[in-house]
Amino acid sequence: MTALRIYAGPGARRHIAANGLQPQDITVIPGAAGGPKGLILGPLDRFVFGEWLPRAGQRVHLVGASIGAWRMAAACLADPVGSLQRLERDYIAQDYELPPGRRTPTADHVSERFGASLRAFYAERVVEVLTHPRFRLHIVTSRGLHVLGREHRLATPLGYAGAFLSNVVHRKALGAWLERVVFSCPEGDGAAPLPFAISDYRTRQVPLTPRNFGAALQASCSIPFVLRAVHDIEGAPRGAYWDGGITDYHLHLDYHAPGGQGIVLYPHFQKAIVPGWLDKGLRWRHGATRFLDNTVVLAPDGDWVRRLPNGKLPDRTDFARYGTDLQARIEAWTAAATASRQLADEFAEWLERPDPARVEPL
Repeated sequence: MTALRIYAGPGARRHIAANGLQPQDITVIPGAAGGPKGLILGPLDRFVFGEWLPRAGQRVHLVGASIGAWRMAAACLADPVGSLQRLERDYIAQDYELPPGRRTPTADHVSERFGASLRAFYAERVVEVLTHPRFRLHIVTSRGLHVLGREHRLATPLGYAGAFLSNVVHRKALGAWLERVVFSCPEGDGAAPLPFAISDYRTRQVPLTPRNFGAALQASCSIPFVLRAVHDIEGAPRGAYWDGGITDYHLHLDYHAPGGQGIVLYPHFQKAIVPGWLDKGLRWRHGATRFLDNTVVLAPDGDWVRRLPNGKLPDRTDFARYGTDLQARIEAWTAAATASRQLADEFAEWLERPDPARVEPL
């Protein structure tokens, strides 16, 4: 059965109808937060970064939050296919000890183990990421303000409760509690220009350096209450930094190509591009906006997903589902990642003969 669905905004649909889709058209690639769901995108990533994009030579901005930041940073290494394969293996094999009487590991333990895995993954290769000849990496984090400025066992839950209520009223109101901080690859005397406008939400940009790369990447992956916040990242304002998905769950941003136009290619695990993590239950914020006019979304078909283990994408509930049965979880996640090769194969076939009739409105 068909695995891949292709969605596009109106500008991207017009472009495909007139020109098809070529690697030189792509100027931005986002990588969403979503934890284990991102495993389904491994084969697509390896095809795009290892086979398709190398056929052109333009600059491409890679914007990532949480696991999306890890994926995009891996794509910036000299061997993107091997690096993305290792990311998949490492993510699937992650395992955490459960203290007696607890069903979940402690946040301290998860942060320590996850930080060690990131350091081992990038080791002495951070310069490869920061000096890639074509790619400009942008890591999205969420910086706590006021009561969320430092992690605290009482103040932090209260702060996130206030953030949730403010966000229900208006997304911009969330900016009173958390700001978007983007760590961007260096360029000239500062940071590479952002490939999106920042009038939608309180934002600041910080240059990404070898000294703050690890902290910024871990912060972007630090889910509140599951991992500890990363405090006082070098070169950035003091404070607690959490998962970039809190402010920008699926990176529903006002995309543009600095200095020109281009197509945003978005390998994603679903059609909807949800603005922030606190918007997951706010269905009225899940629709496409003009921000995505030039975006092409590659997502799995719902019926195909229901044929995966447990009838769903891998997700964080699987840690509780499988408990201490690590091998069973590894087998389920590996089966889902292996099956997703069909997504990459179908995209490659479509690119050879890009039928506009297969492209659905986003």
